[in-house]
Amino acid sequence: MDKAPLLQVSALCKSFGRRRQRTVALQGVDLAVGRGETLALAGASGSGKTTLARCLLRLIDPDSGAIQFDGIDLAGLSAGALRAIRPRVQMVFQDPMAAFNPRATVARIIEDPLRVHDLAPPAQRPAAVRDLLARVSLPVDIAERRAHEISGGQRQRVAIARAIATRPDLIVLDEPVSSLDVSIRAQILNLLMDIQDETGVSYLFISHDLAVVRAVARRVAVMEAGRIVESGEPSAVFAAPRARATLAMVQAVPQLRTATRA
Repeated sequence: MDKAPLLQVSALCKSFGRRRQRTVALQGVDLAVGRGETLALAGASGSGKTTLARCLLRLIDPDSGAIQFDGIDLAGLSAGALRAIRPRVQMVFQDPMAAFNPRATVARIIEDPLRVHDLAPPAQRPAAVRDLLARVSLPVDIAERRAHEISGGQRQRVAIARAIATRPDLIVLDEPVSSLDVSIRAQILNLLMDIQDETGVSYLFISHDLAVVRAVARRVAVMEAGRIVESGEPSAVFAAPRARATLAMVQAVPQLRTATRA
């Protein structure tokens, strides 16, 4: 990265519980995400990936360490100051249903960040919703349906539309395609890459699927037991894994032959 990274994480630590029941989730994590870059965060279940994502978004507070976003110390922000930053950092979850109001229409789901952050006056929001639906290749008539009335692939497109509604600088994607069929997965990945090409948004892409990582990311960081144990270009990391966790993932996916992103 030639320029200062958009996101710089240093010595981040997080644990849960107390005394003998204490579980260490993050142990001195360091990572950086460049502007317009996709950094993949790979690792087995329980390695600390989601805990790290939740700390980065300040959904939970780290015990120690620094989170610098565009030069701003997120870890030290007050609730009011953090609210002003939230439009710039968004998240797409593995299961969008868990993040949607089940009673809300698709239009309301996409409109919510515009309303909450006061990014568009009420009269302009319907047009903004239509534009966002078009951007993620969804028909306008889906706007009045509810999330349970559309397919899994369509729900993930709605989640992406909601995430980009605020024109963020960084989107954290937590296993965004792991529950989708292979053909739908490819469509969603292509959509994400198109959006990045057009807007310059940065992605922190969390996945345990090395084929997906190799397809979308220029750099990968592998987590094990709350630490980054290996990082570099996916082709190099996967061709000659040095960490036990990386080797285990490679051996679990013998068909890892996916075209890398140009």
